Amino acid sequence: MSTPRPPRYVLTSMTEATLVLRRLARQGWQTREGFALTDTAWDVSARRLVRYGRVDDAETVRLAVLASARGAGVVAVTDPAGEPGRALLADLGRLGPVSRDPRPERTPGALAGGPAPLVPEQRALLERLANGETIAAAAAAEFLSLRTANRRIAQARQALGVATTREAVLAYLRQRDRDHPSDPDPGPRR
Repeated sequence: MSTPRPPRYVLTSMTEATLVLRRLARQGWQTREGFALTDTAWDVSARRLVRYGRVDDAETVRLAVLASARGAGVVAVTDPAGEPGRALLADLGRLGPVSRDPRPERTPGALAGGPAPLVPEQRALLERLANGETIAAAAAAEFLSLRTANRRIAQARQALGVATTREAVLAYLRQRDRDHPSDPDPGPRR
């Protein structure tokens, strides 16, 4: 079995980093804070190790790039417009692809422009959840059984590439706002 490509993320907040780190941990990566590697072996890629933290100076940039060059994944939080952020993006980019988006990578079934499309029933449930309704209340309002509503939400989580209903609601809101930026309160879609 081949070792997967170590992930490289440059993000703007620890909230985004936490989403990525949780997803990577579910995929079997070991996450460790800080970029200094103490392993004596040069190539650490077989360990499926991801180092993470804030990058605010040239020394931390150096450590993050070195960790990536040695085969560790990197999840860095920095201002990409600042000097350390620009240096980090440039240096990591020489080693391979760098993602600045905390959302999961697209699967072949997903649309090129974003996550897999949601059906209207899924959007309506997620909209109601975003407005503070419980799953049971949203199901009743949409004339669905609780079991069917839970199944539709599970399908929405899978389509959006997230693990929890909370993450699905957040991903749905980002997708909705991106697709309909001038629509401040669209209400449930049917």
